Amino acid sequence: MTRTSPPIGTAAGPRRPEASRTAVRRSAASWRLGAGAAAAALLAAVCPATAVAAPDTAPVPRLTWATCGDGFQCATARVPLDHHDPRGAGIDLSVIRHPADDQAHRIGSLFYNPGGPAVPGTVALPMMLGQFPEEVRKRFDIVSFDPRGTGGSAPVQCFDDPADEQVLLAGTAAGYPEGADQQHAWADAYQRLARQCAARNPALLPHVSTANVARDMDLLRRAVGDRRLTYLGTSYGTYLGATYANLFPDRVRAMVLDSAPDPVAWSTGRGGQAATMGTLLRNGSDVAAGRTLDAFLDQCAQVGPPACAFSAGTAAATRARYGELLQRLRARPVAVDGMTFTAGSAVEATILSLYATNPVPGIPLTGWTRLGTTLQALWAATEAPATPTAPLPPVLHQSPDQALAVACSDSANPPARADYPALAASARARSGEAGPYFAWADERCADWPARDRDRYDGPWNHPTARPILVVANTGDPAMPYEGSRAMARSLARAELLTVDGYGHTVLANPSDCAARHEARYLVDGVLPAPGTVCAPTHPPFSG
Repeated sequence: MTRTSPPIGTAAGPRRPEASRTAVRRSAASWRLGAGAAAAALLAAVCPATAVAAPDTAPVPRLTWATCGDGFQCATARVPLDHHDPRGAGIDLSVIRHPADDQAHRIGSLFYNPGGPAVPGTVALPMMLGQFPEEVRKRFDIVSFDPRGTGGSAPVQCFDDPADEQVLLAGTAAGYPEGADQQHAWADAYQRLARQCAARNPALLPHVSTANVARDMDLLRRAVGDRRLTYLGTSYGTYLGATYANLFPDRVRAMVLDSAPDPVAWSTGRGGQAATMGTLLRNGSDVAAGRTLDAFLDQCAQVGPPACAFSAGTAAATRARYGELLQRLRARPVAVDGMTFTAGSAVEATILSLYATNPVPGIPLTGWTRLGTTLQALWAATEAPATPTAPLPPVLHQSPDQALAVACSDSANPPARADYPALAASARARSGEAGPYFAWADERCADWPARDRDRYDGPWNHPTARPILVVANTGDPAMPYEGSRAMARSLARAELLTVDGYGHTVLANPSDCAARHEARYLVDGVLPAPGTVCAPTHPPFSG
């Protein structure tokens, strides 16, 4: 099974839409999110962040747009490495846009961040453009970029040769470690990775926080000629949006935050939580994944084959079958479709598959029907006789460098001396099989050597020039619905639009009702009525 941490970009300069789509195929649970993200630092106590003034003294980037295929245009933007020194050393950001379909009635630019952290916008935007409401595509140039340290924007790369990183990570368990030996190997590998990253990126690592990306985005706003920012961020991209809104509250025109964390839980936690609980556990990502997994298994049983091949007839029997499958994989990993599955990698694949209830074009492992088929294939493989003469394929690990560089500089996590096995056990007790996955994703930041002094840790309630719209699915497996409610409460001027459905982000799990409200808000500034609830267009197992 391929590990699903957000991958690194290998080339500088603007990415092209026809480039590899793998950079966004594992968006959130990896940094995760092992996927993940979603989503952490060496320090147990959080020092106050320094709020840098708006970078109005920095030169505004000059964007020279060039056609880069499929109706997109690409450019490179020069921004300061350190916003304290706006005319000092600089870095180049890869930028992409799709011009408004109706140029005669164009409003301005809509900036889009797909989350991750560390998902390159230059790859995500071409994949997700068709998901944006038609009226939004008509009236806005849709702009995205690779955030600093990721993709084609001064990417963090911890090894000269990716094969060397594979050697380092080869000793780590897929998904998450179980047992003392695997746990020790995991902690040791990520400690060595942190040292290697620090040695190879000493100038860059202290400047890759979300706050510095927000400062970059304000320069890009000025570069495209917009007086105020119009923005749509999904998943971790909502945290970027909230950070921008509090650094530059007078510059917000309209902002949609789709599937948000609780900003306090994500950044620092409450009452000393950072010393005892990692970012993803504070955020309740494990709880969200556990609830959605239970809902999948229950509905799988209800619809039965062929809609869900893994159905065992009743909800209780199907849940028990999933638990037995993991026990079998702990005893004997199996190969399916050229990939090796352990219990940990099966849990990881399950969580990622829950992100979209129906298949998303170009993104594998999405769709609940497809998940049922995958689990049934694993079940059948565990029933087959072992073939010791046929070695299992090696486990491949996507590079976690860029996602960890952002998450670990941005958010507080317990240090290496913390009892991560106990945290994993506690997460399993409250969230079931999904729990340890998120606890050990947090552990990867325990030895991280850099924390950005210019990160933003709050407050989150600076009054913005215009109100903000928070949108969320009730059954999100990565960012719990409670996080979006907390985000809406934390912001000074915000409204929450609820979609009573499953999947990670409303953009990837469309709701025609929500799309109409989003378009009206982005185009005309009209918020939905308080308490509005929408339904998904395609519920699970309907496609």
